Amino acid sequence: MSQRTTSRIPGTSQLRARAAVLALGLGVSAAVGAGVAVAADAKPSAVSLSSEAAVSVQKQAAAQAKAAQSKSKAAAEKAKAKKAAAKPVAAKTASSWVDPVKKYKLSASFAQAGNLWSSTHSGQDFAVSSGTQVVAAHGGTVVKTGGNGAGDGPAYGNAVVIKHSNGTYSQYAHLSRVDVKPGQVVKTGQRIALSGNTGNSSGPHLHFEIRTSANYGSAVDPVAFLRSKGLSL
Repeated sequence: MSQRTTSRIPGTSQLRARAAVLALGLGVSAAVGAGVAVAADAKPSAVSLSSEAAVSVQKQAAAQAKAAQSKSKAAAEKAKAKKAAAKPVAAKTASSWVDPVKKYKLSASFAQAGNLWSSTHSGQDFAVSSGTQVVAAHGGTVVKTGGNGAGDGPAYGNAVVIKHSNGTYSQYAHLSRVDVKPGQVVKTGQRIALSGNTGNSSGPHLHFEIRTSANYGSAVDPVAFLRSKGLSL
């Protein structure tokens, strides 16, 4: 009886020992698995945080670059506008036309008929008092000056003719005084004479012509010409 009991005990102990080892192994595996799971859960979070930080830095850098680019572009546009604003002034001064006198009233017009002219009026009259400053309507070279209409006839009185670079000529007549000489280069708006009442004139005024040559008979409508250059007569 006692022998049977003794023989059963070792077997039971072995089975129990095996069960304990198995349980211990399962526990370790579970613990290791849990640790791996925790590690696996922790790793994506770290990656996620790292990615979000990188994206934030990239966005900030892009915003700063865009702001710097906008500032640089604005500065460049401002400098360009300032430069462009300065250039047209010089260009306009060099190429513009101006009225030959100031504070005038238009009187006899181009091609007007009347007893004062042998055929029709060859220019435009600007009614001003004697001694009014007469200026070059455009820059050019003086080609004719003096009495007898500078060679165009006594009806013009004292006169000046200027040749311009665009192939046209301007003539100023009935002057009381001439302040330029043939061959002299004048600028737009430069004083060339004083108005008067010389020659065939019914009162003080400036007789102004635009011509296609330096001589009488080649005149075109001066008012239409000056308006085409942007003047409002």
